[in-house]
Amino acid sequence: MAIKKIYYNKLVRDKIPEIIKLKDAKAKFRKLTPKQFKKYLLLKVEEEASALKTIKSKEEITNELADVIEVIEEIKKFMKISENEIEIERKKNMDKKGGFNKKLFLIWSEDTGYKTNEKRNAK
Repeated sequence: MAIKKIYYNKLVRDKIPEIIKLKDAKAKFRKLTPKQFKKYLLLKVEEEASALKTIKSKEEITNELADVIEVIEEIKKFMKISENEIEIERKKNMDKKGGFNKKLFLIWSEDTGYKTNEKRNAK
């Protein structure tokens, strides 16, 4: 009988090889170069954050937030970004754009050339 392989092609935590082995399963891993590690760390934070969209319970959200924070901490360590540097940028963003206290939802805007992380839908 052929082995069913699932291809993940993603960064995983350090204990995943042991966990798979404990389940008597086989897996293939490779060590990433620093350049690859940076690339896949940045993809990992997106992967972990995107899981929040489908979660309902506080417990699940807490678990996923812990994963997101873990990846962010690893990015900070890898990129040598201090807590102080992040706090400075956070304050700049608050001063420039504000927070989320008003719970505002943007429906549309004229194109002002503002750069956002989201994809815009032109109509």
